[in-house]
Amino acid sequence: MNSFAHRTAHKTLVVQLQAGETGRCPVLAHLGYDASDPFAVTAVFSHDGRVLARWRLDREMLADGLRGPVGVGDVRLRPVSTGVWEELRMDFYGDARSDGQRQHAVVFAWAPALTAFLCETREIVPTGQEEVSVDEFLASVIAGG
Repeated sequence: MNSFAHRTAHKTLVVQLQAGETGRCPVLAHLGYDASDPFAVTAVFSHDGRVLARWRLDREMLADGLRGPVGVGDVRLRPVSTGVWEELRMDFYGDARSDGQRQHAVVFAWAPALTAFLCETREIVPTGQEEVSVDEFLASVIAGG
């Protein structure tokens, strides 16, 4: 791993949540990055002190989503531009509901703030220099299973 002094990065953003057919409402997105898990960004969404959701996102997928549509599973990202305002649209799909449809929430985040956060993570672990200890990974899998 590299020898950077700061091995973590954190940023809190106000993002817009849209669930169902409702309008947008502001929530907090607490983003975290740790060099010990160099491929992932943790996003914790909260409102009024309550955690609404926690997602572990691929760092490069976030970066790619700022440039074009990515994702085909539970997380789908794409840039949205209103001409003045640049956002990242994040579609999150959850478990199936009783009507057979999947739970679905959309989060809109200001793209320049996400870009700045991703730049900060690359100062900690540059793209292409990510390393994962196979022994630690296997130990965690065995302990969890």
